Amino acid sequence: MYNRIILIGNLTKDPELRYTPNGAAVSTFRIAVNTKYKQGEDNKEETLFIDTVVFGKQAENCSEYLSKGSQVLVEGRLQERRWESDGQQRSKFEVVAQNVRFLTKRGGGKTDVSESYAPPSETTDLEPF
Repeated sequence: MYNRIILIGNLTKDPELRYTPNGAAVSTFRIAVNTKYKQGEDNKEETLFIDTVVFGKQAENCSEYLSKGSQVLVEGRLQERRWESDGQQRSKFEVVAQNVRFLTKRGGGKTDVSESYAPPSETTDLEPF
């Protein structure tokens, strides 16, 4: 199985930082991801709001350097969380980030995504014996 997701979006509010009882940093934030498409003659836009969780030193960095409106590239895996509330089963999907790239420069300017991120190669170079 393969579970990998890459998203580029803007934070909808400042990241929230907390620590587990073991002392591990956990930062959570939500990003808005816009998709533009054409439907017939009309241009449409759809926005998804994606919850994201990141751990460790990267969580601390996110909380320190990111704020509402910051553009980020999040690379990670999808995870479903399930719980019961008021006798009803509930669930939601979130991204567990393995890598968060800051795409907004300090001062609010944006970087070129092609400069900031090069996806890992899906191919491997094998040499014959």
